[in-house]
Amino acid sequence: MTPQETNAYMKEKMGFLPRMFATVNQIAPPAGQTFADFYAVIFGNGALPQKIKELMFMSTGVAYCSPRCIIHVVPAIEAGASDAEIFEAASVGMIAAGFVPGGPGIPYAFEYAAKCMDIAAKYRAGEEWEYLPAPKFNRGVY
Repeated sequence: MTPQETNAYMKEKMGFLPRMFATVNQIAPPAGQTFADFYAVIFGNGALPQKIKELMFMSTGVAYCSPRCIIHVVPAIEAGASDAEIFEAASVGMIAAGFVPGGPGIPYAFEYAAKCMDIAAKYRAGEEWEYLPAPKFNRGVY
């Protein structure tokens, strides 16, 4: 597959294209394809529906203040998550942040919960959104 085909494949399989793979796919498209297949197995519908798994991962991102994990709000939306579900999952992550040993704490995680809602609103409106500034070495690849 070409890098462009791999990017499209990842969007189809995962519901989004991780920024790091937009870069990796320029060098090693098979890695992106393999990761997308792995992701589809882990996050696909099973005993738990994909929507719940994506919300769980997003919630973990809030708890650990990980901007790269809160991006899972996008595939959660693609899997049918409502704003109310996103808010509740982000709230659980915010509270969990207070119990993560050596973790960030609730006041910091609150900002990540709010960012999840911001991403969701902009994504639904078809507007540009950002979860983390692009790295300078990226050379324009998103």
